[in-house]
Amino acid sequence: MKIVFTCGGTGGHINPAIAVAKLICAKRPETEILFAGADGGMEVGLVGREGFPIKTVPISNFRRSLKPVDVKNNINLLFGIPHSIKKAREILEEFGPDVVVGTGGYASFPTIYSAAKLGIPTAIHESNAIPGLTTSILSRKVDMIMVGFDSADKYSSPEKVVLTGTPVREDFIFLKKSDAKRQLGLEDKPLVVSTWGSLGAREMNKKIAEFIALETRTDEFYHIHATGRYGWRWMPDYVKKLGVDLSSHPNVDMREYIYDMPVVMAAADLIICRGGASTLSEIMASATPAIVVPSPNVAENHQEMNARSLEKQGAAVVILEKDCTGENLYRTTKEMLDDGCRLESISSRLREISVLDSAERIYSVICSLYRDKNKKA
Repeated sequence: MKIVFTCGGTGGHINPAIAVAKLICAKRPETEILFAGADGGMEVGLVGREGFPIKTVPISNFRRSLKPVDVKNNINLLFGIPHSIKKAREILEEFGPDVVVGTGGYASFPTIYSAAKLGIPTAIHESNAIPGLTTSILSRKVDMIMVGFDSADKYSSPEKVVLTGTPVREDFIFLKKSDAKRQLGLEDKPLVVSTWGSLGAREMNKKIAEFIALETRTDEFYHIHATGRYGWRWMPDYVKKLGVDLSSHPNVDMREYIYDMPVVMAAADLIICRGGASTLSEIMASATPAIVVPSPNVAENHQEMNARSLEKQGAAVVILEKDCTGENLYRTTKEMLDDGCRLESISSRLREISVLDSAERIYSVICSLYRDKNKKA
């Protein structure tokens, strides 16, 4: 079997494809796998580090802005699409895949479009609660649509839709809270974790700084906060200006990045985070109660839609960024930590709605498309 995975733009699009590719290699070592992405995209580095070959096409993202630089980008994108599709077609004809799978992002468009035109079985995966622009355009052309949330009603061809969830690392699923807390040496108090992503969000980091100023009055719980790459440059000094000497408050652990996130999330009693699909999939897999503050600066407002999907099922608390302050974040955190029954109820709902065999489900879809192709041959 020969498979092309096409993805790009963010880790949320790339990592699920890598997870499924690894599963396939474990189950069927003879399988040949090729990744297709965008010239200069972050997928080149991520995929390369995992040992998979990758080829790229010239494509950029569509920008929802009327700024001159963004309008120019969109014009160049539109005029460049035929060349991108031609390049993708050449890659497919040279490799000869049996199945082509897209896991999202603008980088997947030329390859999925070309594969469908060539009659190669195709599937796309949408990790968000509502389909993005690329998924919406391609949904009529592909054979199967795999979704991270139960959202078949959002598609024009619901008969193609199958709920697969979004793959996460196995550590998020199997680590026990007691073992994780023991590993971190944080067994005597609750643990709160906060993060706004790998880069950080300046205004939200300021709100967490206000949160820290309030929590250090009593030091009732442990708090691990990831500032992100940009936040690390200024946030420690900002917290100091608010009158907090972190060296006197060992309960607060400020880091640039949380490298051991599966352990930290398993140990956490509560996490404060954004509403990206990958983050919420990790929350569901680990059954960690969350206060979700969706980023308002994303396409189709999909982070709020993701978060609301959990909220409606009693599986998360949502605070919009416009309503978010350090004070109400702290107050909500305290209310939740003081209500063990509420935390357990949220964890229970997360366990009920999580899809723990997501990579296996996607693998099954790929095998089904492969079998159907061979029947027609």
